[in-house]
Amino acid sequence: MDTTAFLRWLHDTMACKGSAMRKRIIRFHHVSDYRRFLQDMSEAKHASSPLNSVKQMQIIRGISCPLPTEETLPRFSGRVWIEKDRRISLHGNIQKAIAMDKGIPWGVSQVKAPQAWSTTTGHKVKIGVIDTGVDFNHPDLRQSLSRGVNLLNRSMLPHDDNGHGTHIAGTIAAANQLQGMIGVAPRSLIHPVKAFDHNGSAFVSDIILGIDWCVRNKMNVINMSFGMKTRSKALLNAVTNAHNAGVIIVASSGNDGKRRSVDYPARYAQTISVGATNRLRRIAPFSNRGSHIDIYAPGDKIVSSWLRGKYQEMSGTSMATSHVSGAIALLLAHRPGLSPNEIKAILKRSMQPLRASKTSRAGELDIMRMLHTADRL
Repeated sequence: MDTTAFLRWLHDTMACKGSAMRKRIIRFHHVSDYRRFLQDMSEAKHASSPLNSVKQMQIIRGISCPLPTEETLPRFSGRVWIEKDRRISLHGNIQKAIAMDKGIPWGVSQVKAPQAWSTTTGHKVKIGVIDTGVDFNHPDLRQSLSRGVNLLNRSMLPHDDNGHGTHIAGTIAAANQLQGMIGVAPRSLIHPVKAFDHNGSAFVSDIILGIDWCVRNKMNVINMSFGMKTRSKALLNAVTNAHNAGVIIVASSGNDGKRRSVDYPARYAQTISVGATNRLRRIAPFSNRGSHIDIYAPGDKIVSSWLRGKYQEMSGTSMATSHVSGAIALLLAHRPGLSPNEIKAILKRSMQPLRASKTSRAGELDIMRMLHTADRL
């Protein structure tokens, strides 16, 4: 591939004035082309170059950049793929602010996390939470946070300006039982990866950059409490590469109450897809369900940490996903070195059958059964 010609085309196309622009993802077929392109681009950049808005995504041998709406790649179509850089949304719905009931939230109890803490607390298991960031000053999270990244503004910490990411982090790893709440894996480490803005919206390219960061920084688990309806080959490529690198990806199925469909990326086989249950151990009415779901977990009226040291009740498959990520942290601290496929098999083999479920394959997370199943391997 003539990467110099491609770079020149990219520069001229991005410099078009008066054209409606749309974010795109471009992936290179061959790693040699990608490396040459990056080298050419680093030499061609200058302070006012349109190329400064190109983002590199090493995990998929690709870039994201704005291009004119109707632009295609006719001359280079045999060497690169192009797709729209789509929006992706969070899977949690705010219910109400509440005064915290101190101690152990109902979902953490329901999955039997407290019974496991004499055996494992998730000590030092690294969980990348790709979300809206986190409230670094929340008293229940101070012991649980480690280095993260703000993909929207690299010069800033991944501070949460929405609340969703702080809620997810609390369910996974809050560790303030005496004054506040405790999460599923209180000694695991949350690495906040801010890909979503204050409205809870992100681009697929930001998610891919987040996955890339998690793989390069050796996360054990990635929590993905978000989704979209359309398939993205670029996102599948990133998820597959992370899975092959040994990273466990836990993804929420979506809140549309659908019976035979789940959102992406939960629909990809390389993730652990999670549906939501309520206190009665039944599938929550809002949760997507069906054969694409690997496991269910509490997701209805879940209380967890919120902005400015407060607490919030939320419902969604987002909340269910954080329970499963915490459970996997407990499992990995107890049995290090398990592969993503082994962990998925253990979860599916050990889940509790659901009440009033029409299929025997549907089951809810049970951490004690999960640990016993792993010990019998």
